[in-house]
Parts: sequence; structure tokens; C-alpha cells
Amino acid sequence: MNIDNLTNDLIQIVKDVLEVAQLQAGNTFVLGCSTSEVVGGMIGKNSSQEVGELIVSTLKEYLDQHQINLAVQGCEHLNRALVVERAYAMQADLDEVFVVPALNAGGAASVAAFKYFRDPVVVEHIVAQAGLDIGDTAIGMHVKHVQVPVRPSIKKLGSAHVTALRTRPKFIGGPRAQYAN
Repeated sequence: MNIDNLTNDLIQIVKDVLEVAQLQAGNTFVLGCSTSEVVGGMIGKNSSQEVGELIVSTLKEYLDQHQINLAVQGCEHLNRALVVERAYAMQADLDEVFVVPALNAGGAASVAAFKYFRDPVVVEHIVAQAGLDIGDTAIGMHVKHVQVPVRPSIKKLGSAHVTALRTRPKFIGGPRAQYAN
């Protein structure tokens, strides 16, 4: 696995998602990531702290430049709770839960978020405007309705399948309603 290729592919994937999602400063982007899948293993069985740190630090640096909040989803052993910055949790009135992610209970990306965030806390739920799912980790529960798939130009990060979501307002009003583009 080539680290430079991984970094470049991740940045291109995120650019693709942000272009389609049209996020604004203050919006939230959720990351679900199986480093096991990235390195060619089975989800939850081959975690790589090095890969988790690379993905989270790269993504955080890129999103910080756009003033977009990053939320890093943990694995099923933490009920997919998320690591966020305390300032964001307070601003969004999110309830903090008492846990610190570990490699085998939260996953490498959550552990990396705890390392790279200024003042990390874990929360149970968020409502993000877009997100990236690396390795089929099921981020949909944390993305605002109505969810629309985003098809990035790069379909894999390492060996992991990549999908993404954005949101749009609900269409309401029936057959006589009109909608702006």
C-alpha cells in the first residue's frame, strides 16, 4: 500500500463529495472508516492505527481549511458513537457520552480522532450534511434526511469500497408544487 497514493486518493474523494454536497462553513461531515478494509482485511479484524491516523489527519486538515466540522464514527462496539470537537458538541447541544475509543472498541479512525482533535469528546448522535463511508461502515444513521448518494470518481481507498452521502431538502406539496434547481 502506497501512503502517497492513499493520501492523494482520499483528497480527491473528499473534493468530489464536497463539490456535489456544496457544504458551507459550519456544516458537519461524518467519516465512517474501516482501516481493516483499507489494508485488505475484513472489517473489524485487521485494524491499522497508521492508516487511521493518516486518514483522519488528512481529512481533518482539509475540512478545517473549509471550516467544516469533522465527526468520526466509531464501530458497532461503541454503537457507532462519534468523536467530535467539544466546541462543536457544545454549539450543537449534543450529549456527551463517557467512553474513550480503543483500537478494538471504536476502531483506528476513532482513536486517531482522539489524538488529532484539539478537545475531543464522544457523542451518540449527530445530524451531518454529508459524509464518507470507507469500507461499508453504515454512516446513514448520522446523515440528515433526505440522503442522496454521491459517486466519487475514485471508488476504492486502498482495498476498501467507498461510498458517500449528501443531503437535500425534502420535496413536499404534491403535483402542483414547484421546485427551484
